[in-house]
Amino acid sequence: MTSSAATRPPATLTPPRLQIATDVIQSLAGPDAALRGDQETAVAALCQPAARVLVVQATGWGKSAVYWAATAIRRHEDAGLTLVVSPLLSLMRDQVQAAERAGLTAATLNSSNIEAWSQIEAAVSAGGLDVLLVSPERLANPKFADRVLAAVAGNLGLLVIDECHALSDWGHDFRPDYRRLADVLRTLNPHTPVLATTATANDRVTRDVAAQLGEATLVLRGQLARTSLQLVSVPPMDPLSRYAWVVDHLDRLPGSGIVYCLTVADAERLTGLLAHRHGRDRVAVYTGQLDAETRSSTEDRLRRNEVKAVVATSALGMGFDKPDLGFVVHVGAAPSPVAYYQQIGRAGRGLDHALVVLLSSEADDPIWEYFATSTIPVETEVRTLLEALGEGGETLTVPGIEAKTSLRRGRIELMLKQLAVDGTVERTTEGWSSTGKEWRFDDAHYAGVVSARRREATIMRDYISGAECLMMLLQRSLDDLDAAPCGRCSVCLGVLPDPLTATPDPETRKEAQRLLRGGDHVVEPRKMWPGGVFGAKGRIPAGLLADEGRVVVYADAPEWRDALMAAFEVGATGVPDELRDGCLQTLVRWKGSWDSRPDCVVGLPAAGFDRLTDELSSQLAAVGRLPQKLWTPKAPVIERQASGGEEAARWRETLGVEPDLRDFVDGSVVLLLVDRTASLWPVTVAAAALRRAGARAVLPLVVHRQP
Repeated sequence: MTSSAATRPPATLTPPRLQIATDVIQSLAGPDAALRGDQETAVAALCQPAARVLVVQATGWGKSAVYWAATAIRRHEDAGLTLVVSPLLSLMRDQVQAAERAGLTAATLNSSNIEAWSQIEAAVSAGGLDVLLVSPERLANPKFADRVLAAVAGNLGLLVIDECHALSDWGHDFRPDYRRLADVLRTLNPHTPVLATTATANDRVTRDVAAQLGEATLVLRGQLARTSLQLVSVPPMDPLSRYAWVVDHLDRLPGSGIVYCLTVADAERLTGLLAHRHGRDRVAVYTGQLDAETRSSTEDRLRRNEVKAVVATSALGMGFDKPDLGFVVHVGAAPSPVAYYQQIGRAGRGLDHALVVLLSSEADDPIWEYFATSTIPVETEVRTLLEALGEGGETLTVPGIEAKTSLRRGRIELMLKQLAVDGTVERTTEGWSSTGKEWRFDDAHYAGVVSARRREATIMRDYISGAECLMMLLQRSLDDLDAAPCGRCSVCLGVLPDPLTATPDPETRKEAQRLLRGGDHVVEPRKMWPGGVFGAKGRIPAGLLADEGRVVVYADAPEWRDALMAAFEVGATGVPDELRDGCLQTLVRWKGSWDSRPDCVVGLPAAGFDRLTDELSSQLAAVGRLPQKLWTPKAPVIERQASGGEEAARWRETLGVEPDLRDFVDGSVVLLLVDRTASLWPVTVAAAALRRAGARAVLPLVVHRQP
């Protein structure tokens, strides 16, 4: 979508404006830098009242230079400050530094600088800032709107929506808070220009974002090929071999770079293996679970080449700017070619050559399916939430909704954001309340979104198999009309580039398995009942708590993959020796933390694996010369199909302590062996029941904790 020729803003800048823009570009990129054609077109458009401009250009093209140049011109002409909506803390830090290099006064309001908020807000009110950067979540906060937006809404010089593909639920990174920008647009002076930028939008997402900006949106879209990147797809291998491959190849990769993993657990495991082989000072982990200060420090270490690699989840993505990043390796592909293109765009911005490697496995498929469906609302859950808000028209906080409904907090927060986009709920300084607007579950739309995401996963399978030139495939997935074979990827060359190999050293794989199996995963006892239908919201009495426990196999644990399949597959004939040995080794490492040695072993087949649980608990009991008993639930409970309160209530109903079990555990320290659990509610409820029956303590040993 583009504006018509009659309404299109001028494509060139007047000489005074061009001089200001050139000064900005040269301060950012050097004395010989000049505006590209589309950059000048975008800046010129943004100098016009009520302009709407959407820029879709490759990573490293210079999208941020457009809004810094436009800001400098508009501030010179006495316009108000520029408000930049940016999705990540790391991206905001980079942009503040870039703005200052461009001669602009910039600041950001985020969770890491709360102590500076008052000073920054005062500067906003006094007109002392050229640029204010905020996250979409901050923009959706009513207190922020009252304090800050009210001060600038009538005199905002420019609104910038960075990484704007997040506006569209057809995109790979849809964020409901971005859609709240529509509210901001309505409160702005209608003459305020708006710029939206992204490197990762296909035609459908581009049309959706342009429609949200307005009918007269000018779309500037360029070629998306990255000539500095050499793309490589290594033949698929099992998950543990992927770890070993990275360990073997780290020193063969050019410069310093990023190793992306699909999960936090993968990132942490791989970091440990790389540190063991290459040294702890050469690698660092980066996930969304780390605090802001640690993430910032890790980014800086990578920029200064103080580490060879940062092993990261997608939390290190948009906006991280290191021109000489030499490689990006993916241990598991991103679930869509658009997301993959965005992540590999970190590499080779200021280099002639950077290496991009994909290590795939069939084990990635379930993770892709989770990504495809996890943000889709569940109608029954939404109805439950709306009923809670609708009763008496009260305003509730997220914890209040959690206590009233027993829905999980993460799901509540996601649903509230989605419902706010639809106008069904609204957020105030006191909490959330219903607007009274009827909500309709748009099944056809959500089905279409899931279908589109699954089609994107199919494209990634074509990439993995090398169906065609890898760069051309990515360009086509982004609807780039200039897509053509690159001549340098592993498909075009027909071989992996030297010194890469298709498989790791078998000895490296064995060492990785040994090291990973030697780690411990702690089970922290739940200390609160869930409330809701469980009916007992509040702290669990100390006399009913489980002790700290251990998990033998955590999440997808590639080092245990074969043993898990052998133990838990339908028709399994017994306990694999390596799984039994793993349980025994875990007990040996754990026993130093016990206050008292177990007096008996109770096997609880929470996931229904009675034979496995009975055999394994019997084997452990025999080694410790302890009595053993199997505790079979009265009825099966399917975990994670209901709220926490409902699930806990079902476990309470089905885990009755019969007289013989009561006599067995009375006065004893119980080693409670649980076959498999995700929520840990069977551990919590079972421990409370055993403690009521007279057990002095309960030590949970979970064979497999699912993610």
